[in-house]
Amino acid sequence: MNTKIFTIQTVEETQEFGIALGKYAIPGDVVCLDGDLGAGKTTLAQAIAKGLEVLDSCYVTSPSFAIFHEYPGRLPMYHMDFYRLQDYTEVEDLGFEEYFYLSGLTVIEWSERAYEILPESRLHIKIEIKNELERIITCTCIGGHWQERLVRILLETGLQE
Repeated sequence: MNTKIFTIQTVEETQEFGIALGKYAIPGDVVCLDGDLGAGKTTLAQAIAKGLEVLDSCYVTSPSFAIFHEYPGRLPMYHMDFYRLQDYTEVEDLGFEEYFYLSGLTVIEWSERAYEILPESRLHIKIEIKNELERIITCTCIGGHWQERLVRILLETGLQE
């Protein structure tokens, strides 16, 4: 497990970071997004979709009420939001954990609600509100190859620890 902490100071930096995450995603990746309401989880998910080459005509929205949206791109993006779920058993009942192991990129908002069934290999991103524009980002690479890719992404975007 490896952790990188950095500050994002603008929405544009959030978008650059997300686009790079999508660009470097490989089939079967899982990105978990956690943080307070309004921290920028959906903004980051929208940028990840751009990096996956999801068409602009597919507007990426928060799936808070639908819980799940799928978007076609270079890789399919499986966008989930567990805010309205109580715990992992509801995720299991809905069958969503099957998507964790398919050939797309799974992006999960409020992933901590299903911690018990998250795959062993994932990138966990916690977004904390510092002020109106700035966010503190904590990225934890758990298993897999995210560590190398995250270093490349941070170099490419100019974000530093």
